Amino acid sequence: MSGKFNEFLKAQLSAFLGGLADFSIYTFCYKVLLFTAPFSNVVSGSLGAILNFTINRYWSFNNTATPLASQLWKFIVVVIGSISIKSLGIHLFVDIWHWHFLLSKLIIEIVVSLGFNFTLQKYWVFKK
Repeated sequence: MSGKFNEFLKAQLSAFLGGLADFSIYTFCYKVLLFTAPFSNVVSGSLGAILNFTINRYWSFNNTATPLASQLWKFIVVVIGSISIKSLGIHLFVDIWHWHFLLSKLIIEIVVSLGFNFTLQKYWVFKK
């Protein structure tokens, strides 16, 4: 297996683990705490991002040579963009179109994770 494909798979596993945490927290916030879907996404996305950053820095992209602060501020910018795009999409799907909150979250997560997060993390945040 090529190094780049292996790195991609590791990043997707990291995203999946972060996503599991994100989905669990999202569901708890939405169903138990009765937060709105977009606000539940902000809370869950922020906590899932912490897990995702840690796994990506030390395992997926294996870049601990770059100073933590340099990676962290870039990662925060990506997370803010990602959460903003996801929250807007979830608002559209759940509040406007009245789709199921988990189906909406799943669709938005896949599109943003592959098209936005991975690209910026690989070529900007954790670039060697």
